[in-house]
Amino acid sequence: MEYQRKKKLTNFTIGLLFLSGGIEYAVILPTIWAYLQTLHAEPYFLGLGISAFSLTGLLTGPLFGHWSDRSQRTKAIILFANVFEIVGNFMYFMGVSKWLLLGSRLVAGIGTGAGASIFGYLTRSTTSQERATVFAAVMACRQVGLLIGPACNLFLRLCNFRLGPFEVNKFTSPGLFMCLLWILLQFVVVAMYYDLQPVPHPLRAALAAQQEEEREPLVQHDSGQEEPAEHRSYGGTIQGVPAEPPMGDESRYVPNGHLAEEEGGAKEKSPFQNFSAMREYLREEVVVLLTAQFITLFNQTALETMVTPITQRYLSFGELENSIMYFLCGIEVICGFFLVRCLSSRLPDRVILVLGLVICNVACIWCLLFLARPQGSFPVLLSELVVGVFLQVLGLPFVAVSQVSLFSKVTAERTQGFSQGLRRSVGGIATILGPLWAGGLTENLYIMLGVMMGLLSLLMVMVGLSYSYLVEVPRSYVPGPSPEERCS
Repeated sequence: MEYQRKKKLTNFTIGLLFLSGGIEYAVILPTIWAYLQTLHAEPYFLGLGISAFSLTGLLTGPLFGHWSDRSQRTKAIILFANVFEIVGNFMYFMGVSKWLLLGSRLVAGIGTGAGASIFGYLTRSTTSQERATVFAAVMACRQVGLLIGPACNLFLRLCNFRLGPFEVNKFTSPGLFMCLLWILLQFVVVAMYYDLQPVPHPLRAALAAQQEEEREPLVQHDSGQEEPAEHRSYGGTIQGVPAEPPMGDESRYVPNGHLAEEEGGAKEKSPFQNFSAMREYLREEVVVLLTAQFITLFNQTALETMVTPITQRYLSFGELENSIMYFLCGIEVICGFFLVRCLSSRLPDRVILVLGLVICNVACIWCLLFLARPQGSFPVLLSELVVGVFLQVLGLPFVAVSQVSLFSKVTAERTQGFSQGLRRSVGGIATILGPLWAGGLTENLYIMLGVMMGLLSLLMVMVGLSYSYLVEVPRSYVPGPSPEERCS
């Protein structure tokens, strides 16, 4: 079938985009500090360069997401965003000054905002049952890129020639390599990416037919009398369409499938109803999932920052040993994503989320007990480190996939691009603050790990209290009225 062929090509292209994002991270990060030193940069420029990439990405994510929501197209957005990746990496290759290097990461970071549009497309083109499986595969592609990146550095470090006025060496070659890779991806996107309109799911089609029916307020009987359109079907619902509100939250359900706008169309809207879209992101379940996104990424990046000083101080690890450790962690993460992909077809997303949080809590407790003040011989210290890192990395895929899938189900489908951009922005803030927090407390691990443990405990309480709401909402499920609206 032609549609299926185009969909497979589109999904393959999306996988290549995330794979390239992982390669870029793994190629640039190992050499950026030495590169900055050749440009006589101060030590704080390392933090600025890493944070700059995340900063522009978190700012542009919601903008690109909103663009895709309005246009229902993502191909043009991806091509536009990739231009910033190409320009930013070429600026990195030029390497004229430390300020140009900082600017290059700012420009390249803009291109990562297209990820929000891609997640919005994946949400619209998948059913709720298969969504976690698709998200797990996409995230695994980025992890594969993180493994391929160090292998690329093996031959990039051998570069030593001139290209016109520019010198190509082990510091500048990653920028040139990624520039050429993103140019190649532009041709791949043009040839293999299609802006497909999702085939309506049977349940979605029934709901759409119901809503179209309800837009006609009155119909004529043969006798000429008028009757409300909703009386044309038994109980005003369509067979097979859920008519019951989610458990424990009847106040937020509009009967008979009416949307909030349709319900309010009969009376004059209050000024507060203009903020209904904003209130969607203040609902309990949405806040819990955004908090999960922030805390898990904050803790992950903080632990990544902490591990290297610990291995250097207590185990005398060098670059080779740390590279092997990160390589093994990458393999574990990929295996974890495929494990979650299998479990997602058998377990609800919220169960997978709880399993991941339990593993993360056990990992943090282990680190607090054994890594805050390591003692013992080399085999004992190595065993303690391996267990702590293994548990932390194991829990990551469970939490990452489940909260992304759940977030797509508790937010409106028509604004998935903006919603995913907001979620990625929250994650971007976490990836900026996590290393800053851990970097200043490498000598006070009890404080650093204690705060991380407190954040995870808070998240567990929030998930427990909101567990009944962490389910997919029907199309007719809308945010309840605010106190101001009730009084208006």
